[in-house]
Amino acid sequence: MSGLVIGVTCFARADDLPVKLGFDRYKGILEHSPFAVATAVVAPAATPNFAKDLYIANAAKSPDGDMITIASMTDRDFKKYLTTKGPVDGYAITNIEWSDDVGKTKATISKDGQYASLGFNEAELSKPIPGRGGVAPAPTFQPAPSFQRPMQGATPAPHVRGVIQRNPQAPATPNSSVEE
Repeated sequence: MSGLVIGVTCFARADDLPVKLGFDRYKGILEHSPFAVATAVVAPAATPNFAKDLYIANAAKSPDGDMITIASMTDRDFKKYLTTKGPVDGYAITNIEWSDDVGKTKATISKDGQYASLGFNEAELSKPIPGRGGVAPAPTFQPAPSFQRPMQGATPAPHVRGVIQRNPQAPATPNSSVEE
């Protein structure tokens, strides 16, 4: 009998147990949770920089308009001769910052709505100029060698340099007395 009483008690209590709820109950919390991980906004694909390998090869001022030559570090055949008069193959000069120092002039150019600031290529400036064999050193003056005929049978006297005083304020004769 005791088994029957336990079975009836358990069966009666089964109706009082809560029903397992589905996971959909938490859907609202998941969608609007203050602890949710923020998703990064995907940036649009960057357009390649048209001037990443370009530098100023030459720059000149003229009464007709300023001119720069741009060249590429990767493509040796690429050269564009730009003037302030108008664009050339889509490239245009927007500004030139002139400098009296060699290689310090800067230029801002544009192409297809993009702008880039260019300067001279330091590596190109330090290269020797072809045909000159490098940078010539400053000329130094050297006297012409004197050619003298050696004397027959006699040896010339060696050149002897005079004595130079170490301390011009001191007396010319050394003092032999020692004071104590």
